[in-house]
Amino acid sequence: MTLLRIDSSARGSSVSRRLTSKFVEDWKQEHPSGTVIERDLSRTRLPQITDEWAGTYADPAKLTPEQREYLAISDELIEELRAADTIVIGAPMYNFTISWPLKAWIDQVTRVGKTVAYGAQGPKGLLSGKRVVVITARGGAYAGTTRATMDFQEPYLRHILGFIGLNDVTFINAENQSNGQAAASREAAVEQIHQAIAQESNACVEVGC
Repeated sequence: MTLLRIDSSARGSSVSRRLTSKFVEDWKQEHPSGTVIERDLSRTRLPQITDEWAGTYADPAKLTPEQREYLAISDELIEELRAADTIVIGAPMYNFTISWPLKAWIDQVTRVGKTVAYGAQGPKGLLSGKRVVVITARGGAYAGTTRATMDFQEPYLRHILGFIGLNDVTFINAENQSNGQAAASREAAVEQIHQAIAQESNACVEVGC
């Protein structure tokens, strides 16, 4: 079993990082011989989309040196996704949506022929059969409240992850991190992490992971 941990917070001591760390800790207890791949997006060179991105549609044998250099990080990030059985993503909410590093990562891993294909029936994601847990940290409360319409984080992530074939997605939201309910919300998130890993372990027993 292989776990890919992705952190996207700009802060080294962020709530989302603490919770993804807890996820990894619990996951290792269930899978002592498993492999963990760590990807810290705040420390990864994530290029903006430029003219060199056109190389994704070109014959690999005809790529220019500049295109090969540009696509190197994209290829690396996609291989990490392919290698993973479970993916945990730490996603703080910035201005009602995801952080810049996480968006830049999405731009690098959403590639025709690599993670999505187009056919007669339209687009088809190529990364099926993997489990994703997204752990968010938010200043206020959104899920099930009147502020839900201002949440451009979870709906977007569900859509784009599904677009590349990652449809088994669980969200654990540590909300109210800017008020007196912060500690209780984090404790609830930790309990949901326990439950998510227990469900994964039970599923593995059933299918023989």
